[in-house]
Amino acid sequence: MSTPPQSPESAPAAGALPRRIGLWSAVAVCIGSTIGSGIFRSPAGIADKIPGPLPLLAIWAVGGIFALCGALTLAEVASHIPQTGGFYAFLREGWGRLYAFLFGWGQLTIVRAAALGAIAITFAEYFLRVIGFDPTVAPYDQYARYVAAGAIFVTAIFNIVGVKWGTAITNVTTVAKFGGLAFIVVAALAIGLPKTGGHYTPLVPEGSFVLGSAGLALVSVLWAYDGWGDLSYVAGEVKDPQRNLPRALIGGTLAVIVIYCLANLAYLAVLPVEQIRVSKLVAADVAEVVLGRPGVIFVSVTVMLSTFGTLSAVLLTSPRVLFAMADDGMLFKPIAAVHPTYKTPYMAIALVAFLGLVYVLFLTFEKLADTFVIAMLPFYAGGVAAVYRLRARPGYVPRFRTPGYPVVPAVFLVSVAILLGNALMDEGSRVWTAGIFAVLLAGIPVYRIFVTRSRG
Repeated sequence: MSTPPQSPESAPAAGALPRRIGLWSAVAVCIGSTIGSGIFRSPAGIADKIPGPLPLLAIWAVGGIFALCGALTLAEVASHIPQTGGFYAFLREGWGRLYAFLFGWGQLTIVRAAALGAIAITFAEYFLRVIGFDPTVAPYDQYARYVAAGAIFVTAIFNIVGVKWGTAITNVTTVAKFGGLAFIVVAALAIGLPKTGGHYTPLVPEGSFVLGSAGLALVSVLWAYDGWGDLSYVAGEVKDPQRNLPRALIGGTLAVIVIYCLANLAYLAVLPVEQIRVSKLVAADVAEVVLGRPGVIFVSVTVMLSTFGTLSAVLLTSPRVLFAMADDGMLFKPIAAVHPTYKTPYMAIALVAFLGLVYVLFLTFEKLADTFVIAMLPFYAGGVAAVYRLRARPGYVPRFRTPGYPVVPAVFLVSVAILLGNALMDEGSRVWTAGIFAVLLAGIPVYRIFVTRSRG
């Protein structure tokens, strides 16, 4: 049976998290969780897989459409179930406790640690570049990992101290990152394009589009777009959630799609695809061509603010999943502890941060990003598909309804099936993908032993 929506005006029960996140902060969380390392770090790997201007731009547009289909559907589900934990609550109400547990298990063992690691490494690389070191050569490549670990630690402290601190950092850095990215776009198109004439031809060079490679490139694009669902994790703390959650999810996702497509147009205006393929810090390289050293510093600071803000947003949102699970009796009860002074789920935040520290010290950015996306896709699919189950139940009256239903959710689900199938068939990623699924499926016996016995 579906859980009725919480009253947005009701006072939180003892040990609950109060509703303190308004509409703008909710939009900032959505945008801030999304614009992180992906648009600044992923273009090289994507261009390497599909080295043609038109395929490159098209893959970013396609990824945006998939993300929007997911966000439109999630807006409906979230308006009906505005509870802390987001996807965990959606999966539990739509498909049962085992699926919901596996989502939390994946978050605990793989997903959030990989996300934190990938974002933090990008922050560290740009930080080292600002202070005059090359993060791609020894020993600074190793130093980047230590800087990344320090960034995770600091943002965890901010979020433990309070939601207001966490959302304040997210709000400020969201303005900085969106504004900085917009500045790069304007500078590249207004100054760089007249100088270079752009690098848009030939539109589709021979060999620039191979279906298998395009699928892998789309995985990287979806990493850059990921974040549209993170707002749902703090749904239990959003004011007037039935109205504000759909507005923030859809508005934030649309804003990201527009700025991402413009950013890639701007990159190609200044750099040829061949150079983008080998540019790990593409935004900084574009700025250097257009504005010289001051441009590099500006962009690097922008990316630092962007990724630092995303770290804060991730540590604001994702620990709420573990908090909700523990509060629901599916993880150790201390993880659901609320700090007596700061009123935050401090144990869950500390746990997520610790796992992120471990991952960032041992895996590369590319491996972290791909791991996150592949591990999350089955749960994104389940959360979106829950709308079909919920609509079939009596008493289901969401504040927002998905336009284009049932086609819009179906488009998202088909995209997930194609991406997972491609990852399993590709020789280069097959073993790693199988390993990820093995870890996720290992949660089934854990559920049977830990949850079923503890309830029995």
